[in-house]
Amino acid sequence: MNQHSVKTYTVEEAKRKLEKYCAYQDRCHQEVRNKLYEMRMIPEAADEIIYHLLQHKFLDEERFARSFARGKFRHKKWGKNRIKQELKQREIGTYLINKALTEIPENEYRNTFDKLAQKRLDQLTEKDKYKKRKKLADYLAYRGWPGDWIYEKAKELIP
Repeated sequence: MNQHSVKTYTVEEAKRKLEKYCAYQDRCHQEVRNKLYEMRMIPEAADEIIYHLLQHKFLDEERFARSFARGKFRHKKWGKNRIKQELKQREIGTYLINKALTEIPENEYRNTFDKLAQKRLDQLTEKDKYKKRKKLADYLAYRGWPGDWIYEKAKELIP
């Protein structure tokens, strides 16, 4: 037997494996497709497995999008622009992206932005006020916060 032999799966084995994969944390279709591809499942088998996962609620794109938005906002302090961009990369449709963003309460969103901006400002050692403003703005922009908020906040915190 050659040393590069790859484990092969029956459709049933693959279903069980993917059920565990999806039960561990919410997944999007793209992640499941990639996993099936890595497992070398033929397209017909992959489609059958995805259909099974959808039918049995292991795979639910709306649930994935909502928990993704909540998680990235609460844990990574991402703004809506970054969350939107990341969901698009996972081939989530606009309708579901907009639904997912409703998981973020507006007052909590603004509060988190203010705290994050202040925390980042406290970490900056830059002396030049323009460079300091730019560093703060770049940091907040990378995390996907609204440009007008960033501009206002940078001017407010670094007059």
